[in-house]
Amino acid sequence: MKVNILASGSSGNCIALTSGGSTILVDAGVAKTKIEKRLLEVGIVPINVEAIFITHAHKDHTKGLPLANKYKIPVYAGEEEWKDIQGVDEELRKSLPAILNDGIEYTFQVIAFKTHHDAYDPLGYVVHDLYNDLRCSICLDTGKVDDEMLEAMKDSNVYIIESNHEPRMVEASSYPNSVKARIISDVGHLSNQQTAETLYKLVQGRGEQIYLTHLSSNNNMPALAEMTTVRELAKKGFIKDKHYKLEVIT
Repeated sequence: MKVNILASGSSGNCIALTSGGSTILVDAGVAKTKIEKRLLEVGIVPINVEAIFITHAHKDHTKGLPLANKYKIPVYAGEEEWKDIQGVDEELRKSLPAILNDGIEYTFQVIAFKTHHDAYDPLGYVVHDLYNDLRCSICLDTGKVDDEMLEAMKDSNVYIIESNHEPRMVEASSYPNSVKARIISDVGHLSNQQTAETLYKLVQGRGEQIYLTHLSSNNNMPALAEMTTVRELAKKGFIKDKHYKLEVIT
């Protein structure tokens, strides 16, 4: 499974997963033209995108959905989340779960799990690459991680998870108190420590690939996000680049 994170952060999010000749996108949060350009830059022809999976309807996850209409790509999202998703042709709106066929054999099985965010029906996804027997868990925009989420994500080979903020930086920021409260709430975003503790429970030291994503440009630093997770996993005796790999996406 090839992972290309085309955009990450409050300005937009878009992840491409490829196996064989098939590609799926999780979120389409930057302009359609930018997605097209970034796909081509990593060797993916947009017409080969088989499906788009939306975590929730906020604009930094849906801005580029006109891509779906242009290339007739089916779009999957939580049933209630369609209340806030505009501009997708009716015949392209799909329900979950999904198994996608690339014309030769089944390539991707995608299972959704509930997350905790201020949206109608926010979701995370576990993508099973049936061609290579690999699992990728994607967990973005959630204020907490519960036992059901951990159960869904366990035994993955790849973890793409937000490490959004450092609470002390949020408190010291110039944001209005209402925004600060939202960020650190149970329907906001994961802090560096929350993310690290989640990965502590999930990572088995079998060479898993971790991507820390959706970092706040104002309330976090890449080195701080990385250090927090590395320090937490060290409690299990796991060493970066020996027991797991880690990349911070900005």
